[in-house]
Amino acid sequence: MKKIFLLLAAACVTLSAAADEGMWMLPYLQKMNSKDMKARGCKLSAEEIYSMNNSSLKDAIVIFGGGCTGEIVSPDGLLFTNHHCGYGSIQSLSSVEHDYLKNGFWAMSRAEELPAPGLKVRFIRRIVDVTPDVLGAVPDIAGGGEREELVAGQVKAVSERLAGENPGMDVEIKSFFGGNQYFAFVIEVFRDVRLVGAPPTSIGKFGGDTDNWMWPRHTGDFSVFRVYAGPDNRPADYSPENRPYKAEKFLKISLGGYDEGDFAMIMGFPGSTQRYMTSYEIDRLLEVENPQRIFIRGERQAILKEDMAASAKVRIQYASKYAQSSNYWKNSIGKSRGIRRLDVKGRKQEQEAAFTAWAAKNTLPTEGYSNALNLIRESVEETAPYFASSQYLSEAIGRSVEILAPARLAVSKKGGELTEALKAFYKDYNMPTDRRVAKRMFRIVGENCKELPSVFAEVIGKRFGGDTDAYVDYLYDNSVFADERKALAAAAAGTDVSNDPAVLLNKSYTAKMRELAAAQLAGKWKFADGQRLYIAGLMRMQPNKAWASDANFTLRLTYGRVLPYDPADGIHYNYYTTLKGVMEKENPQNPTEFTVPARLKELYAAKDFGRYANERGELPVAFLADCDITGGNSGSPVLNAKGALLGLAFDGNWEAMSGDVAFEPELQRTIAVDVRYVLFVIDKFAGAGWLLDELQFE
Repeated sequence: MKKIFLLLAAACVTLSAAADEGMWMLPYLQKMNSKDMKARGCKLSAEEIYSMNNSSLKDAIVIFGGGCTGEIVSPDGLLFTNHHCGYGSIQSLSSVEHDYLKNGFWAMSRAEELPAPGLKVRFIRRIVDVTPDVLGAVPDIAGGGEREELVAGQVKAVSERLAGENPGMDVEIKSFFGGNQYFAFVIEVFRDVRLVGAPPTSIGKFGGDTDNWMWPRHTGDFSVFRVYAGPDNRPADYSPENRPYKAEKFLKISLGGYDEGDFAMIMGFPGSTQRYMTSYEIDRLLEVENPQRIFIRGERQAILKEDMAASAKVRIQYASKYAQSSNYWKNSIGKSRGIRRLDVKGRKQEQEAAFTAWAAKNTLPTEGYSNALNLIRESVEETAPYFASSQYLSEAIGRSVEILAPARLAVSKKGGELTEALKAFYKDYNMPTDRRVAKRMFRIVGENCKELPSVFAEVIGKRFGGDTDAYVDYLYDNSVFADERKALAAAAAGTDVSNDPAVLLNKSYTAKMRELAAAQLAGKWKFADGQRLYIAGLMRMQPNKAWASDANFTLRLTYGRVLPYDPADGIHYNYYTTLKGVMEKENPQNPTEFTVPARLKELYAAKDFGRYANERGELPVAFLADCDITGGNSGSPVLNAKGALLGLAFDGNWEAMSGDVAFEPELQRTIAVDVRYVLFVIDKFAGAGWLLDELQFE
């Protein structure tokens, strides 16, 4: 394995001063980035950003919930993140009587902060390069299932050792560079997190789906939480006796703003990129994966939107579900558009041709580099029909037909645990909506999917003559899981539900998904081998290039500048927006997306911006930086050269939606809400200025 280790070491030596691309690993900042960051204006040392042995900036950054980033901004555990990141918790705490989504919520004392059930935040306490431990005993020639088994065994052993060395902590080991490198993350998980404040949807989601991924943007996308701990300042289950977490490291707040060209950096947890994607995978993305997702989600969202518009209760129940679905739906539309418009496939093909020529000239056939792209191509071709069907079924049935969720719970849980899980599910469930969705989903699955679960032939075909609507009506009329009272009664009585229609449907669906996964297994191993060799080969082909691993929801740093951009000929976008734009976008014909609260209008008319105005007397709302982020970075702090908080990253821009596959330095921008707008809303709009007393300003 020495060859691979040397390649990775080489990747940590040189950085192009012109490149803004890169989601950089913190342990390598000193080797890879420190010099370039200082040249761009950064005032912090690598040790101040990330230290193995001392408190550093990274200790203020957390994983928020299941897929976002947050930052600690006070000594007492106050936390900022995006409104759309806190949306699920805000929704779960809302009701028709207390509609915190529509009206917002503001605690006026710590006693009023609301426990958010199930919400967790995770601090990264240690990052360890365990590549030698994981790969040291894996022969270079090992591949396919054999290699996967060997690596899994080593990962398990290292995880157990680190867990023993770090009691009370979680340990995660993740792969980098296609399986060429492994890092372990030691994580402290806090389980008592409380909602402190959230603006109304008219601020937190201003612009809605129309403005999503777009610039100029005027969304106050933030929410405020607090982390609580036990008496020893360690994680504890919720208790009224818990106290605010005492943070050793927290972010200071900058009221000084930014100018064009200023240094900016972002720390957070980018979810997933595919920068090493090949042209073969791009074909699959454009021809199968994205079109299927766009169509299926679009059909479901249309139904949800109708029902949400007709009922305040349904609107609250499905607000978070709709938002999660539509976000990636629009992302997929933009990604396909960007890949085609910017000829990403053509650029990938050029890289592949250069790699093929290099491998033929500079490597031996036994090393495997010359066969890497063939392995990837063969994998994509061999798995194509199974991949298409598994994705279709996952989107249309697994993700969309909600009645399957309580059926799964009844199989996996018992007693009080089952009862509580069912109650949590039914709080945000409307059977008539689910029935409508299911009818549409079963119809399109029958029309478009080649690999069907057995229920289509054995039940829908034989019993209902192929009439999917009739089957869906039978399902919801006869399953105990279509009705909360019946489901809870069955759980309390310990009723055998193995023959319930929803349980049988889930069994049929699960069996087909397992069958499709098994059919793709050999291709999956072939792809893993090909990708690992391709990435290692690229690094060997260009040893002086700084290589960044794809995002995998691990703590990273990216840096760049506050910059405008030109999206098309004759069009120039400024690098920030102001409250004036909010007023200009108000649209009574589209009240769900472009409503402006009366209080905000009053403050604007009076120009009552206080200390949050910029030097021009404007109230900044959002701004741009050319930093490299993706999903998972939502809520990440945008920091200035001294490490003070400028704002919260919440989106990318439409013109560079292909950025997860190929970074676009001229076009790619991070959209962030200005921290001055955040503080203005908390203080002037909401009257919760008491929260600002615990902040520290630069």
